[in-house]
Amino acid sequence: MTQALKVGIFGVIALTVLAYLVLQVEQWSPFAPEGVRYQAAFESVAGLDDKASVRVAGVVVGRVDGIGLSEDDKALVTLLLERPVDLRQGASARIANLGILGDKFILLDPGPPAAPSLPPDAVLPGEAPVTFDDALAKLDGLAGSLQESFESLGGGGEESSIGRLLDSLEATSEQIRLLVADNRGQISTTVGHFADVSATLSRELPRLAEQMERVLGEIEGVLGDNRGDLRQTMEQVRDATEGISLSIDNLNDISGRLARGEGTVGKLLTSEETHDRLISTMGTIESGVQELSDTLGRVRKLRLDLGFDSYWLEDLSEARTTFSLDIDPQSNDRSYHLGLVDDPRGRVRVNTDVTTVTLPDGTTETTTVRRVNTEEKSTLDAQFGFPFGEAARFRAGLFQSTAGLGVDWEPAGDRFTLSLEAFDFGREEDLDPHLRIIGRWRLHPNFFLQGGYE
Repeated sequence: MTQALKVGIFGVIALTVLAYLVLQVEQWSPFAPEGVRYQAAFESVAGLDDKASVRVAGVVVGRVDGIGLSEDDKALVTLLLERPVDLRQGASARIANLGILGDKFILLDPGPPAAPSLPPDAVLPGEAPVTFDDALAKLDGLAGSLQESFESLGGGGEESSIGRLLDSLEATSEQIRLLVADNRGQISTTVGHFADVSATLSRELPRLAEQMERVLGEIEGVLGDNRGDLRQTMEQVRDATEGISLSIDNLNDISGRLARGEGTVGKLLTSEETHDRLISTMGTIESGVQELSDTLGRVRKLRLDLGFDSYWLEDLSEARTTFSLDIDPQSNDRSYHLGLVDDPRGRVRVNTDVTTVTLPDGTTETTTVRRVNTEEKSTLDAQFGFPFGEAARFRAGLFQSTAGLGVDWEPAGDRFTLSLEAFDFGREEDLDPHLRIIGRWRLHPNFFLQGGYE
């Protein structure tokens, strides 16, 4: 075992332990399911950290996966639910604390049991807790109100407000007693006047009854003199009643036609076929709106894949390593690939120096020195790709800092990929371009095994 291999093994072990510690600290597992994302809108998320837990009835079901601002300047929190939770219409989110001084987390109310389920990326209404500053402000206002009340009751001088109130009540009662005593005679006179009024009414009521009888007779005479006008008025009322009856008959005719299914509205009410066509049309419109919404959702998505691969070069007994970043906007068929490649073969550079020397006898001697150097072990990949048929994708751009082309073939989805690459067409000393064929088998969504020939 060489020293370099020992160092390599130690480095791999150290990186593995470091990766395990990072996964434990971040509480993330590459083997866990991706989960479902929802959004929650809050007026304020002060004190809420990214990666905070999401709970239902106190049980952790996910975590916060990003905090941003919405178009109406509200805090928009992305909730990643890693456990299956059925969120229904009417669901809400609330920011709560773990105890008095505990961390803040998101507490979900899944909504009524009979309500329909919410789709992923739905926006939930959020409720922020009362902040410490708001509580102090309310306590300050309450304390001020209590202080003013006590000051108004206790008074600031020698006498309190309660004492002054009792003195005022006592003085008022004394004045009322004196007023009654002074006006006792007037009250007796007023009672006597009431008695006189009653006596007068008893004398005048018969005369008033005679006058009312006379007035009623005069009214009867007036009705007799105007009997013709009254008859004409009654005829007009009768005509109006007949018009109303005709309108009611028309309404009955219209309702009968609707019941028999005549006309467009009648067919809609009575024809099952027309009703089914209307429902089908509404379903088509709803499906189109849903497809448009899904399309707009895909436009807003951007997928980033960070990759690391390494394979052994048998002829050099060294490894070739690549760190890569794949960008898929998911709004079109284009994709982009960036990579930093550490290749022990590097690039071959040939330099030729020609030296001509004149000898003492006048003859010349030419010396040609040819140097072959290997340069640039670290090279760059920068490619863009687009689909070619149903199972192939064409790539073009920089392959290890040289121009090249590539084709990826996926006969059964992305589980197995066969790639063919050609690059470095202008190699020194008329060497052929690099040709490479690689097979990749995806063992897991985050790990793969590859091999090939170059």
